[in-house]
Amino acid sequence: MQERYNEIGFVQQILSLNLVPRKNGTYGGNTSLSDFSEMWYGVFLWAAVSSLVFHLPASLLALATLRQHKLARFMPLAILLMGILGPVCGGVLTSAAIAGVYKAAGKTMMSVEALFFGVGQSFCILVISFLRLLATL
Repeated sequence: MQERYNEIGFVQQILSLNLVPRKNGTYGGNTSLSDFSEMWYGVFLWAAVSSLVFHLPASLLALATLRQHKLARFMPLAILLMGILGPVCGGVLTSAAIAGVYKAAGKTMMSVEALFFGVGQSFCILVISFLRLLATL
């Protein structure tokens, strides 16, 4: 199954998730992920995309407001770098943990579940960073 993901591009992978419901209320096609690598890749892909969706506007806003500052003009680069390094370092492990639990339970993961888990990871990072929960520990 992993070869199937290597043959098609990034946009085709997202479009092939088939998240649009049919008229009778069912989703089109069989979109269940049964292999560990499929589940891990689906969750990781959504975590990476949603992290970039959160960090890209923040870096553009920082670029617009801090472009005249002597040292802070490099802050958008750091924000964008964290939007990439966060999913690559932490998202890989948490996505593997989620996929491992599903595989150990013998369950299949729907692609919508991979979407919710991936976006949920990025949303939890966003909430923790805004609430400053780590500073209280």
